[in-house]
Amino acid sequence: MTGVARAFWLRAPGQGELRPVELPAPGPDEVLVRTRYSGVSRGTETLVFTGRVPADQYATMRAPFQEGDFPAPVKYGYLSVGTVEQGPEELRGRTVFCLHPHQTAYVVPAAAVVVVPEQVPAARAVLAGTVETALNALWDAAPLVGDRVTVIGGGMVGCSVAALLARFPGVRVQLVDADPARARVAAALGVDFALPADAAGDRDLVVHASATADGLQRGLDLLRPEGTVLELSWYGDRPVTLTLGGAFHARRLGIRSSQVGTVSPRRADRSYADRLALALDLLADPAFDALLTGRSRFADLPDVLDRLASGRLPALCHLITYDEE
Repeated sequence: MTGVARAFWLRAPGQGELRPVELPAPGPDEVLVRTRYSGVSRGTETLVFTGRVPADQYATMRAPFQEGDFPAPVKYGYLSVGTVEQGPEELRGRTVFCLHPHQTAYVVPAAAVVVVPEQVPAARAVLAGTVETALNALWDAAPLVGDRVTVIGGGMVGCSVAALLARFPGVRVQLVDADPARARVAAALGVDFALPADAAGDRDLVVHASATADGLQRGLDLLRPEGTVLELSWYGDRPVTLTLGGAFHARRLGIRSSQVGTVSPRRADRSYADRLALALDLLADPAFDALLTGRSRFADLPDVLDRLASGRLPALCHLITYDEE
């Protein structure tokens, strides 16, 4: 054994705790990573925290190094950045990203970590898993030069999609959210902002990430004839009701899903590792710092998730720091 770490566990829905973890000595093809930062993926992790993962999605929702099972007890999370302390020579001392739950240190296969580019700050690198989701969504959507695109939902995923779309030549992007405070984030990302009632219409593409039925319905209402809504929201066990009357059929509108669990078939020439490495490269843009909206110590994570789940703590990506360990 190389020592004892601490990990966040969901003991029961709505009840988190920190538990000791014995770390094995890393094998020849493994690394010991000392965590520097992790990020709380607010939408997905609050669904897990409140026990709202549908039973038929337990297998799909498993994180790469998850322990336990839904609804609880379970160790969950997938946005971790740390320093390699032991392992292959070419990785020792390097800052790496790993799809690992919140834990002070861990041993994983060397192939499970991706080196963070030098131009990407370690704190910003926790966004890699979210930017990877956004990247896969845009591979699915395949926007064209000059498209008029609306992103509904200014959370982590929606803002990441908007940030990437802002790089497309001639694409006019509008971020739509019910919270007027998201206008500041939109400005930092270089895109327009509107409240739902004021959103521009006649859109070629709407990317929906608000996880509300109202948001999805508004997305359909904003489309031009034969336009498409790309659905990124994860609703957990909540039903979704839409009005699919004459306008939906008469205008030949489309709803298409996107899910990060598989690489978009439009990019069958790319692997999971390729996608994650590209997401980290894209994070060299300092505009993504607008998505890091708060930080807390690892010791406070049980309370942080409780406040995030209840809405008492508003956040996009809440950063967890480990420098007290």
